[in-house]
Amino acid sequence: MAFIEVNDVGKRYGDKLSVDHLNLRIEEGEIFGLLGPNGAGKSTTINMIVGLLKLDQGEILVDGISVKDRPLEVKKKIGLVPQDLALYEMMSAADNITFFGKLYGLRGRELKERVTEALRFVGLEDRAKEAPRTFSGGMKRRLNIACAIMHHPKLIIMDEPTVGIDPQSRNHILESVRELNRMGSTIIYTSHYMEEVSAICDRVAIMDQGHVIACGTQEELRDLVAGEEKIVMTAMGIGEAVLAELKLHPRINSLHQHDNVLELYTASSQSDLQDILYICAQHDVVIHSVVCERPTLETLFLNLTGRTLRD
Repeated sequence: MAFIEVNDVGKRYGDKLSVDHLNLRIEEGEIFGLLGPNGAGKSTTINMIVGLLKLDQGEILVDGISVKDRPLEVKKKIGLVPQDLALYEMMSAADNITFFGKLYGLRGRELKERVTEALRFVGLEDRAKEAPRTFSGGMKRRLNIACAIMHHPKLIIMDEPTVGIDPQSRNHILESVRELNRMGSTIIYTSHYMEEVSAICDRVAIMDQGHVIACGTQEELRDLVAGEEKIVMTAMGIGEAVLAELKLHPRINSLHQHDNVLELYTASSQSDLQDILYICAQHDVVIHSVVCERPTLETLFLNLTGRTLRD
């Protein structure tokens, strides 16, 4: 059994079907990326998993427990880092974390230890007595994470946790995600920054119009989309003869030369590279560097949905 099972789930708002017969499996210990353009159903799906929205049909299980039948028990297992900051601006950082800890039933010495632990984890221990209204955007995001993790949840859902922050804070948050995962938490991560998803996620699901239209590792997803791969070669001695022979190769779709840089577009860079190197050697081309570029996750998303992630 998967750690999270979404079975034939549907959700409707009036005449609009937001989530349509959705099925999803997330294994324990994964960092799972959930992507989709605006209106794809991501937020609705997250809100149903955490019990903030009722299901119109289907079933969601978290660690074998039904969200529909035992919502409070499921909520104790989840830490939610929402896109919109959930902080009390006039209370101190420590008091914010304490408030959320009490909601999860923590008291006394254990509560104080968890507050200190959470502040230390997000790098805000020295700002414990200060109010979030004095914090930068990145510090508020980190405090938001501290509030969500202080009860040691088995599942952490991060909905756009790096929106509108500086690069240093973003790197801190991404490393925090990795560390939380190493500590045993399963993580669902949504972002409009494709490079973040590429860097940290074990598997990715792409949603569109209420459905999961593709799900797998990044390599598996790339294999779903027939697209060109690019080979960028820096070399000396690129003459007309070698260009003419390369153009005749049946698997080289196109090529472009810019001084000593040659860009070739092929169906598969790995299988075609040997032929390209052989042809170049026959024409005494001196190669300085070769880089093979596979389709990016951004390209994949565009091919599958017809839109960019920020549409």
